[in-house]
Formats: sequence, C-alpha cells, structure tokens
Amino acid sequence: MRPRQSGLQPQRVLLLVAFAFAVMADPVSSVAYAIEAALRALDGDLGLLLPTMTMVIAVIAVVTLNYHQIVARYPAGGGAAAAVGDAFGERWAFVPIAALVVDFTLTIAISAAAGASAIIAYLPALGGWRLPLALALIVGVAGLTWFGHLGRAVFATMTLTFLALAVVVLVYGLAAHPQPQATSVPATSSPAAAVVLAFPVAMALATGVEAPASAIAQLDQLDGTGRRRFGRITLWLTLAIVGIITLGLTAQAVHLRIGVPGPDSTQIAELARIAAPGPVFAAFQLATTLLLLSAASSSFQAGPGLLKALAAGHDSAEPSLGILPAGLGRTNSHYTPYWGVLIFVVGSAALVTAAGGNDQRLVLFYAVAVFLSFLAGMLAMTRLSYRARQPATLAVNAAGALVVGFTLAVNLTRGAPLASMAATGLIALILHRLWVRSGRPSGIQQASCQCQVTRTAPGLARRAKGKG
Repeated sequence: MRPRQSGLQPQRVLLLVAFAFAVMADPVSSVAYAIEAALRALDGDLGLLLPTMTMVIAVIAVVTLNYHQIVARYPAGGGAAAAVGDAFGERWAFVPIAALVVDFTLTIAISAAAGASAIIAYLPALGGWRLPLALALIVGVAGLTWFGHLGRAVFATMTLTFLALAVVVLVYGLAAHPQPQATSVPATSSPAAAVVLAFPVAMALATGVEAPASAIAQLDQLDGTGRRRFGRITLWLTLAIVGIITLGLTAQAVHLRIGVPGPDSTQIAELARIAAPGPVFAAFQLATTLLLLSAASSSFQAGPGLLKALAAGHDSAEPSLGILPAGLGRTNSHYTPYWGVLIFVVGSAALVTAAGGNDQRLVLFYAVAVFLSFLAGMLAMTRLSYRARQPATLAVNAAGALVVGFTLAVNLTRGAPLASMAATGLIALILHRLWVRSGRPSGIQQASCQCQVTRTAPGLARRAKGKG
C-alpha cells in the first residue's frame, strides 16, 4: 500500500474545494435570514445594522480561532465533544452531542421555512401556502435523503453558485439608487445597548462554522497532518467568505435603504430585486432556495448519522455505542438510517408548524444550542490548556469562553431561547441515562465524527481508504 500523502497536489486541491464549500453550506445559507433577523431585533434601525453584523462576524472569528486549536488537538475529528470528554469526563460529552441533535432539527426547520420564504418572495401568490410549502420542502428533502446521500460536489456546487450570484447582485447594486422599503424609525436612545441586545439573534450565521472539526474524520484519504490542514483551511475560508458576503450584503442593504420587508418577501430578496435585473433576481432566488435546501439535506444526513452512531447492532465496520435502539442503526440499500430520517422529519415539521412556516420566528431559537456546544468546547480547551501549562492558548480559550458565554447569556434574556436550552439539557440527560443503563460504553466523544455531510457509504469509505 502506498503511504498517504498530505500535500496539496491537484487532486488534493479538488478534494479541498469540495470539502470546504460543502461544509460551509450551512453558515453561508444563514445569510438568507440572519441579516433580516438582526434588523428586526433592531426594530428596523438601518443605521445600526452594519455595526451589529460586524459584531456577529467578530464573535465568529473568536469561535474560529478556538476551533483552530481544537482541530490541531484532534485531527482525527471529534470537535467539542472530544475536548469535553477529555477535559471533564465522557459523561459531559452528551452536552455538545445533545446540542447537535437540537441544532440539526432547527437547521432543517429553518432552512425549509426560509426556502419557502425565498420562493414566495419571487412568487407572492404563494404567500397563503407558506406552511404547506415549507412542510412539502421538508418531506421532499427527506425523500431525496432516503434514496441516497448527496455528495460533497453537490453541496459545494450549490454554495459556489449562490456566492457567485451574490457577488453579481453586489456589483449591480453599486449602480442602483436607494429605494426605501420601510417607514423610518425613531433614533435609538442607546445605540450600543441596542446592538448588544440585537447581535445574538443574528448569530445563526455561526451555526455550522464548527463542522470542519468533526467532518475531517471522514477524510480517509488523508493522514493526520492532511486532515488538520484541511480543517484549518476550511475554518478560516468559511470565516472569510461568510464575513465578506454578509458585510457586503449588509452594507448594500443600508445604502439602498432596504428595511424590514413585507410579509411576502425577505430583505435579501428585496435587495436582489432592486439591485439586479429580473433574470438575475430570479436566478438569485433559485440559488438561495437550493442552498437552503442543501443545508437542510446536510442535517438530514448528519442527524440520523449521529443517532446511528449511538445505536446498537449496525454495520460492524463502524463503531457502535449501543445506547439507542438498534432500529436507529439500520439502513436501507442507499445506506440511509431511515428511522433516524423519520425522527428528524417529525421534529422539524413540528417546529415549522408551531412557527406557522415563518423562518424569522424560528431564528429566535436557532443559535442557542450550538452556542452551548461552543461554550462547552471552549471551557474544555481552557482546562486542557491549563493542565498543559500553555499560557498563550489558555488566554485564547478563556477569552473565547467569555465571549461565547456572554453571547449565550444575552440571547437567553429574550426568554424564548430558553426552550432550546431546555431541549438540549433534556436530550443530554436522556442520553446519559441510557449510557449508564448500557454499561457506560467508551468512545462517546467520538460519536459526532459519524454525522457530518462529508460522510460516505461504508463500502465506498473502505475502498477509498484502501486506495490511500
């Protein structure tokens, strides 16, 4: 067998592009609703929108810096769960794992609802069908997942297409004239306080930025050095792309005076409608919808994959913790854990129904679970850095924990996000009880390695590994 190589030869470059742009589909798709969510939290004050989104990107940069260290420590994957397990013991790894379950469910729900909003923004006559349309999108994406996992190339293509059209819209917008879309709002008495209270709502942009830390586990073609390099490049590339496209669209929305949209449109759709010609607007809405559905599809693959890793009696070629019922580990001929898919269909459909198909209602609950996972991971890294007597990394980890903790605390003051926190805690407790009842099997902190969008079918993975 030839030794694995970690250098960036041409085939490695193609693999990196496919991997990076597939993994970043989730945070990039969040642009479709996060900027508008911040504006709504600001009561429509466009003057504070750019500072708010700048603060959001700054927090994501802090998270990225800390996950840069997690990838360095765990090049085989595992992310926050691996760090928490090492620092505090395996039982605490259920906190970030439970956060993933909640995050995947919310990602499916909000992506389907936002996809429906994107369609309605182009076809307002469908406004009365918002909820049925969102539910149909959930079922449709689940159906596609049922018959096989989409590959990295598909997710990467969706992401690249959206980014290309977003750039086209931004270029057209340079010559567009302001067309106010909302009534003016009174000046905020305390702008700094308004920004601090509003920015956590838009932290939906941060969901998925941590995915490379676990997804690198599926890169069987690479050795540890190669996976570490891919993970770090993807982390920083995601920050750069999400930051540039978010701040660019935000600045243009402020310039064109595009405020809170009407009930049958979105802010980003109004931006494209005003800035670009009709065909570009149509293409942009289509790309936005497909990217959102790609994000939903990735969670439909990752969520059931996580349940499968926690289940008993599935493919012997993969690790099995035996905590959950064996049925959750069974797959069909397309390697899809079909019972897991059904669970996420039911969960996401219930959330969409409760929100009336409105993505802006769902976004209020969105970033809480993933920030709890961030906080757990950074506290764990802080403890590990302290044990290793590494003052520089200790300072970075402690600062990250403080920033993430503050963001989470501010978000929870709104009240409604407490539901996401409670759901995460309940799932963590249930999984812990099942773990204890199963005899405390080891390896729980590596379960998240089995659930990323880069996952391949077992047979294909083994063949790829053999060719390494």
